[in-house]
Amino acid sequence: MSDLIQKLQWRYATKKFNAAKVVPQEKVDKILEAVRLTATSSGLQPYEVLVVTNAEIREKIKPVAWNQAQVTESSHLLVFAAWDNYTTERINMMFDLTNDVRGFKNEGWENYRNMLLSTYPTRDAEINFQHAARQAYIGLGTALIAAAEQEVDSTPMEGFDPAAVDEILGLRAKGLRSVVILPIGYREVEGDWLVNLKKVRRPTEQFVTEVK
Repeated sequence: MSDLIQKLQWRYATKKFNAAKVVPQEKVDKILEAVRLTATSSGLQPYEVLVVTNAEIREKIKPVAWNQAQVTESSHLLVFAAWDNYTTERINMMFDLTNDVRGFKNEGWENYRNMLLSTYPTRDAEINFQHAARQAYIGLGTALIAAAEQEVDSTPMEGFDPAAVDEILGLRAKGLRSVVILPIGYREVEGDWLVNLKKVRRPTEQFVTEVK
C-alpha cells in the first residue's frame, strides 16, 4: 500500500504529453481491465470505455474540447460513455450474464432483478443517464489509480462538448452518451508547467471525519 500511495503522490493532471511516447499495450490493457473489474451499482456496468487512437478522430475532438492539447498529444484517449437509459433489455442482459457465469439462479437475486425492472425502466431517461454517468466516474477513479500504478500519466477532463463528441464517435446510435474523457501517456517534463509543483491537498484532519 505504501508503494501505491507513493505513486498517487507522483500522479498529477498532466498538462503536456510527450506525443512521441506510446504507452505499451500491456499497460493499456491493465488499466482497462481494472476499470472493467471495478464496482458499479447493482453490478450493471452501465457504461463503456472507448479507446481512441485514430489521429483524425482525435483532431476532430480537440476543437470541441477547448483545444486542449492533451487530446491529440497523449498516447491514448479514453472516452467514458454511459448508457443513455436503463432498459429492460439491458438489465436482463446483466442479470442473465450473472446467472450464466455463476451457473445457477438465486431466488433473492431474481427478486432483486424484478425490483429493478419495476423501477428503473419506468423512470425518466435523463434521471437514468445521470445515475449511469455517476457509475462511469467510479470507473474513471479506478483508471486514474491503475494508470498511476503502471506509472502512466493521465488527465481527467470534463472540458468538452458531450453532444459534439457523441456525434463524432456515433455514440447516440449505440445508446451511449459521453461523460468524461481521459488522455493517458507520458509527461513532457520540459513543457509542463505543473510537473514540478508540489501536490496540494487538504490536511487529513480537515478532510476525514471519524464518527465514533
